[in-house]
Amino acid sequence: MRSSEWIALLYFLYLATVCWLRPVPLPRRMLISGGSLLTLVAIVAVARGVPVVVRDWAPFVYVSIAYYLTGYLFVRPSAMLEAWLLKWDHRWLGDPTRAFARWPWWLIAWLDIIYVLCGPLLPGGFLLLVLTGHASQANRYWTMVLAADMAAFAPLLVFQTRPPWQIERPPALAASGVHSLASSIVKHATTGANTFPSGHVAVTLAVAFGVMSSLPVAGAVLLFCAASIAVACVVGRYHYTVDVLAGAALGLSVCAAVAAFAA
Repeated sequence: MRSSEWIALLYFLYLATVCWLRPVPLPRRMLISGGSLLTLVAIVAVARGVPVVVRDWAPFVYVSIAYYLTGYLFVRPSAMLEAWLLKWDHRWLGDPTRAFARWPWWLIAWLDIIYVLCGPLLPGGFLLLVLTGHASQANRYWTMVLAADMAAFAPLLVFQTRPPWQIERPPALAASGVHSLASSIVKHATTGANTFPSGHVAVTLAVAFGVMSSLPVAGAVLLFCAASIAVACVVGRYHYTVDVLAGAALGLSVCAAVAAFAA
């Protein structure tokens, strides 16, 4: 099995186990453990007997399933942890909902758009590799992506918080229409639980570095997108600043470890 498949396998084993260690309602436990076990079977089946092209793309399905199943671990927010995270936002930004009111509308619009496009960047990065003749980098790429994203998902078992947009008043931003649309997408397409560290930041850094070794220019563009997403997390109140910093540290650490192991 590939290293990316081992990461997925171990993560779903983790989910199937830990859902019984938290006061998660029984229907959720059954969904998490059942979904995890079915995915485990699928991972082994894909590793043993499907065309290479299917195997190359399968990790995107694994990480997507992992995201939504992990969300079911969320039981109740920790008021103490939320207060601590908000304290640092207020210390660094003043009133976070007003801190970016004077930023130009086009910058706010870009930040909201690129934040919403975080999910498509995962298969998009690999598509770039495929289209430029670097499909052989599939395992290296997905090892970075899965390790970064799943390492950001896993702490939800312990660190249970709501994102700032669920707690604060709506931020005062110039491109309010674009922000309202992006917020609606986030509200209806995500689990509604806050990941600490930020999965958005960690995984987009992994996408950028996963492409950069083969396509330096494209990797640099993706790194700019990752930086924009990190800023968007705070400006749009999708994440706390501490989440973003922790996500950046996680993403860089994972990429460095994978690069060193693969060297």
